[in-house]
Amino acid sequence: MYDVTTEATHSSIRRPLSLRGSAVSPGAKLAAACLAGVAASGKAEAQESALPALTVDAPTQRHRAAAPKPTPSHQRARASLRQIARAPQPAARPAASPQPAPVAAPAQPNAQQAPDANPYAEPGAPYKVNHVANASKFPESIANTPKTITVLSKEVLEDKGTTSLKDVARTTAGVTLGTGEGGNAFGDRFFVRGFDVRNDIFIDGVRDPGVSIRENFFTEQVEIMRGPGSSYAGRGTAGGAINIVPKQATDQNFQNIEGTMGTDRTRRITFDINQVITPTLSVRAGGLLQGASVAGRNVTTDDREGAFFAVKWTPLDSLTLSANYIYTKLHGIPDFGVPWYRASNAVTGAPVTELGVKRDTFYGFANRDFQEAQQNIATLNGEYRVNDLLTFSNKLRAEESLLAYVGSLPQRVTATGPSISNWTVSANPQSRYQVTDVLADQVEAKLTFRTGEVKHTAVAGGEFSHEFVKVHSYANLVSEAFGGGSTSSTVTQSLTDPQYTNIAFPTPTVNPASTGIHVATQSAYLLDTANWNDFIIVNGGVRMDNYTITSGNSSAHSKADALMFNSNAGVVVKPLPILSLYGAYATSSNPYGAELDSTSYAYGGLSPTTTQIFGPERNLGYETGVKAELFDRKLLATAALFRTEKKNARDVGATTTAGAAYYIEGVDLGLGGNITEDWSVNAGLVLMRSKVTESHTAPANTTMYATNVGLQLANIAHESFNLLTKYRIDPTWEVGGQATYMSKIYGGTLAANAGTVLPDHWRFDGFVEANLARNVTMKVAVNNIFNKLYYDAFYRSLSPFVMVAPGRAAYVTLTAKF
Repeated sequence: MYDVTTEATHSSIRRPLSLRGSAVSPGAKLAAACLAGVAASGKAEAQESALPALTVDAPTQRHRAAAPKPTPSHQRARASLRQIARAPQPAARPAASPQPAPVAAPAQPNAQQAPDANPYAEPGAPYKVNHVANASKFPESIANTPKTITVLSKEVLEDKGTTSLKDVARTTAGVTLGTGEGGNAFGDRFFVRGFDVRNDIFIDGVRDPGVSIRENFFTEQVEIMRGPGSSYAGRGTAGGAINIVPKQATDQNFQNIEGTMGTDRTRRITFDINQVITPTLSVRAGGLLQGASVAGRNVTTDDREGAFFAVKWTPLDSLTLSANYIYTKLHGIPDFGVPWYRASNAVTGAPVTELGVKRDTFYGFANRDFQEAQQNIATLNGEYRVNDLLTFSNKLRAEESLLAYVGSLPQRVTATGPSISNWTVSANPQSRYQVTDVLADQVEAKLTFRTGEVKHTAVAGGEFSHEFVKVHSYANLVSEAFGGGSTSSTVTQSLTDPQYTNIAFPTPTVNPASTGIHVATQSAYLLDTANWNDFIIVNGGVRMDNYTITSGNSSAHSKADALMFNSNAGVVVKPLPILSLYGAYATSSNPYGAELDSTSYAYGGLSPTTTQIFGPERNLGYETGVKAELFDRKLLATAALFRTEKKNARDVGATTTAGAAYYIEGVDLGLGGNITEDWSVNAGLVLMRSKVTESHTAPANTTMYATNVGLQLANIAHESFNLLTKYRIDPTWEVGGQATYMSKIYGGTLAANAGTVLPDHWRFDGFVEANLARNVTMKVAVNNIFNKLYYDAFYRSLSPFVMVAPGRAAYVTLTAKF
């Protein structure tokens, strides 16, 4: 049974910000050169025809008998070897001046992959990721795939200082943070290309539904696939999908341990160990322990613990079995922000922290409020290679997740007189106890074949899943402290000095009443990628999803189902080996009730009492772009124009109807990799515009707006930018920094129709890293250097609560690698 009691104490230790591979020693490089020479000589000998075997005995004494006269065969072999030795060897790159041989050159940065290097990244340029983890659905490199795919390697995540998926979204162009409320869960809610993807988050290619809060300590890379993609990922994915790739057992031994201390009371430690047991068996294990507060916010805590275990076994050359288990637990006191205020006769307003209220003001209750997110995820993979052409694979997933919280939403400011010290705010309790269980199986057959000069990689697959969500609330959240005679579910507090922060509360109790949701899905898909001499690459696919959802409580039940067909097609033309020009289209479908964290149609869920069932929303995406591999293919630059259209959209107002329509279009630019051996960059710029073209409900704010038609979409940043850069000064020192920009965010339901707005902002971070010893590094980092007051997200109502982003915090991280 889950323990949902509040844990307000700090455990220790914080998230490391960087992993760094050690340089290769000159001795190791010389040894590698000798091995290469031996291999070249062996290859030359193998190419000689009809050479007799030579047997050489090791000398046992200094004086040996005279050597026998060599045979003609021996003479020919020796002559061949002398010619090879005299022949000039091709240089890896032109040299400015002749270099004496065989003196070993000094070790170059990134000359050899670190044992814990990302297997999908470019050797020597870890900011550039060449492949997504799913090589069957995406057999070509990212540069040759007709789709915008943003991949953040673990090195990028570490240099960004991100320890959670929310941190990743906060500093990634084209991604906007969202928020929960009573009708949907507080947790990882993101918008990609303007569309909600909170239930389109995957772990190792399997959907992780129901909303949770996710840590990064077990993550190899984060893949953001932009634009509709139901033929790859199934239901939803109007704006794209986010896939978290976990760390797997590898074929090299290493032991990493990292510890971090921060000015926000962060104390964090992680470890990551891989061990090769036998040539066919490897295991990997990692752990996390963290205690922390949140910079710039009072009372809030962020404590975490976790572990992962992975194993890979290759009993046969043709058979690979692997498994992994992930456990995470995040717990603490949640922060639901500050209220947004607008005078009754005013058109504009602002968060109260823009009006003189201190940024760290906390409106919750330290002895009642808590949050816990726990996940247990087990995955078993099998791959059998019948021959060089045919491979079968299977992935089995079992998962149980808990999301439990009690928090206070500060809403509805009451202004009494001109002084804000006399104003009050209503603290509205929100609670949830949600358990999500997933059982899923994916089976695939991959066939590689040729039709003339065209190489095909075809995949036929099926997916079968059951998703169960059970949602409770907590009981008597006000009367527990203020007595059973309390006539309101909210508490009125001072706006500038909340007086009930430390009032005594008993432990909250779970309400036995619940809503249960079950989704059963059976899917089949067929994908093919055809490559003609690396000049023209065409891919396409179709997928069918048979979706059934039921929702029920003690008094009512409802059901919805949908049979959805989706497809994609794209073509890549490569006029140069380093250049790809492409165009593509793709479709996706959002069936009714698919937002499984919601029990209300107003938030995308299926209510047990609903009497209206609408058909799936239909999404159609177009994209054209260019990708170039620059600077010796160490840097990938991408540029795309895109447009996504949604039809039969659900329109939420006083009543919910179907038939709304809107579009979003824009420019998506990306950069990742190395400009030089010492200079790494990761950047993105997304510029979008959107418009509601059809709506059948009234705007949320009828005083300001007559109709939703013509308005832009709500709750997203239409312009965003991020740049992360790092420079190696010498073998000891590295410096780096990050700049992030988010434009204004307009609030509302569907359209920006509430008349609320969050200001735009810039945020700047910086770090410096030093090699203290061969295996030890130290990093000093500062996030939000200028202590900028900015906001992550706000609720869609006319009087929303606003989520305040963290303030300035400095961290010191020590990393040891062996």
